[in-house]
Amino acid sequence: MKTFTYERVHTPAEAAKAAVRTPGAKFLAGGTNLLDLMKLEIETPAHLIDVGKIGLDKIEPTPTGGLRIGALVSNTDLAANGTVRRDYGLLARAVLAGASGQLRNKATTAGNLLQRTRCPYFYDTNQLCNKRVPGSGCAAIAGFSRQLGIIGTSDSCIATYPGDMAVAMRALDAVVETVNPAGKTRTIPMAQFHRLPGKTPQVETALEKGELITAVVLPPPVGGVHIYHKVRDRSSYAFALVSVGAILQKDGSGRVAIGGIAPRPWRVEAAEKLLPSGAKAFTAQLLKGARPTNENEFKLALVEATLEAVLNEGGH
Repeated sequence: MKTFTYERVHTPAEAAKAAVRTPGAKFLAGGTNLLDLMKLEIETPAHLIDVGKIGLDKIEPTPTGGLRIGALVSNTDLAANGTVRRDYGLLARAVLAGASGQLRNKATTAGNLLQRTRCPYFYDTNQLCNKRVPGSGCAAIAGFSRQLGIIGTSDSCIATYPGDMAVAMRALDAVVETVNPAGKTRTIPMAQFHRLPGKTPQVETALEKGELITAVVLPPPVGGVHIYHKVRDRSSYAFALVSVGAILQKDGSGRVAIGGIAPRPWRVEAAEKLLPSGAKAFTAQLLKGARPTNENEFKLALVEATLEAVLNEGGH
């Protein structure tokens, strides 16, 4: 691990200012992903800004009937919250499908959204990776790609976004709240938060330099049946080959976001109009333009089969 300096801040504004005061600084909250990356020297921040004591650990109702989740709410507290379990069951199920109990105790809402890909070529510093070293190439494209992306990828990167929580938040139309070093706040819809790789796969989110996530806001609940299915190589502590997060209504309509297949939670609203026609029609539209490799072509059929199971469970 490279040498770094450390400071603890006490307000969101102080954190954002500290991030621009010291070049190469990173925010530190739960640290469940960042510290692993630092040990491997994939992340080498010159300075860590500990934001663990700046508040932002509350789950509160919004004036419009939604729910505001502080950036530092732990995954455990989020999944156990009564309102989340009652009105946003998809989110609770997705969170509980990820990691271990110990990790969920430390992981935070904002940190979970910002976790980086588990592509093996990103983690192996002896391999070429445009995400880790921009312009170096992508060994994954001609390499072992079973876990990697089939849609939304580029000639520079075929890594997937690994999280479960973000899949649910995409289906729920969540919005990310932030503050920048000048104290200016803004909101970023989940649909725009994670970026596709294009020619700059190292730029993974819409966050700007020094910008700090303060909360994630859920709109008022939409009812329906909430289902999260995660298909993986073993029953626990593994990332998804394919995951399906769905909110299904009695009239046959619904929302569906997919994990494990793209650089961000994959949702195509236009495809949702085909849900009443069944999984095959929906999946064909959802995966239009997919570019699988020989090793992960099976994900095309796996998405359809998993969605079929979800629709059956939802009574469709």
